[in-house]
Amino acid sequence: MDFKDFNFNPDLLEGLLAMGFRNATPIQQQAIPLILDKKDLIACAQTGTGKTGAYLLPIMNMIAGTEERHNNTLILAPTRELAQQIDLQVEALSYFTNISSLTVYGGGDGIAYEQQKRSMREGVDIIIATPGRLISHLSSGVLKLDQLQHLVLDEADRMLDMGFYDDIVRIVSYLPQVRQTVMFSATMPPKIRKLASTLLNNPEQISLAISKPAEGISQQVYMVHDEQKVPLLSSLLKTDEFKSIIVFASTKEKVKNLGKVFRNLGLKTEAFHSDLGQKERESILLKFKNRQLPILIGTDVLSRGIDVEGIDLVVNFDVPHDAEDYVHRIGRTARAETKGTAITLVNSRDKRKLASIEKLIEKQIERMPLPEHLGEAPAEVPFDPSAPRPARKPDSGKPKRKFWNKKPKAQ
Repeated sequence: MDFKDFNFNPDLLEGLLAMGFRNATPIQQQAIPLILDKKDLIACAQTGTGKTGAYLLPIMNMIAGTEERHNNTLILAPTRELAQQIDLQVEALSYFTNISSLTVYGGGDGIAYEQQKRSMREGVDIIIATPGRLISHLSSGVLKLDQLQHLVLDEADRMLDMGFYDDIVRIVSYLPQVRQTVMFSATMPPKIRKLASTLLNNPEQISLAISKPAEGISQQVYMVHDEQKVPLLSSLLKTDEFKSIIVFASTKEKVKNLGKVFRNLGLKTEAFHSDLGQKERESILLKFKNRQLPILIGTDVLSRGIDVEGIDLVVNFDVPHDAEDYVHRIGRTARAETKGTAITLVNSRDKRKLASIEKLIEKQIERMPLPEHLGEAPAEVPFDPSAPRPARKPDSGKPKRKFWNKKPKAQ
């Protein structure tokens, strides 16, 4: 479907065509007409499907035809990085229009905070915000959203995973009851449906089946003991085969520790996590995008908050808890029909997770032999989903050794 068929505002369409976009993606074809009809909408679509344009384009088209535009639209996002990416798309699409936008997120200095307050007093068309910092502006009375026309929750499932449920409910209490509400989520668990039932009015629903990993991704699995993970990655990452690498770990603390371990091994890497200041995070992402930093380590939040072309390798240091997160993670590579590699390290405890992933993608992932110098890999017994879970061993009370302090098993 050609974007011209939506009869967008000429200035908005000119910006769209100038960016080289001609045909709408499936989610855009379904969502844009519903939003233009001012329907509430809950849509299940993952990153990379064009979902941002699916809500920005119709809302910006309505803004272009509105006279009273003071604080017209609020877009809530889970992370600063995603908020910034949305704002960049607004800037690009609005190049030939006079639509204005403002990003609101924490981590900046006092000057940035005052600039946000001044822009809010003057009024902007679109506010893109993370929940925490937005609440501080609403509580202080600086920001008034009583005339808001559109509310968008982007990556709603990720916001709930990060504990923003109460913040979202509090923000909504400042908004007019009569408004258009649009919710996008990569997954649709019960907690999302519960939130939707409280925020949306007779919503239309769109659900796109989660797409399979791109054909250009070479998916590989190494069966390993925990103490073999770091030595294996060290040998893989020190080759010249991969130039741009993302390593995903399960927790922020593990991300920090891996960063230290890899740097001690002589690998040029940075750990990307929420304890960093905003300027540090932006500097790290910029170096990674500019190929000045070859290895970036982060959690699942990074899998949806970064859009960088040319990533050669994605490593799952820990198997993701949710099979759909596996698709999000490895989707950072082989974008735009390029090639890429995804390596997942699987210990004995994570066989159930691996089985769930292979069921979702309808494919068995290739098993790779462990290098001989690392010792024997754990035996891979075929996973039986009907088998009872093994009982947990009682805590001995002894301090546990960290995986990065263990030595590889001798052969």
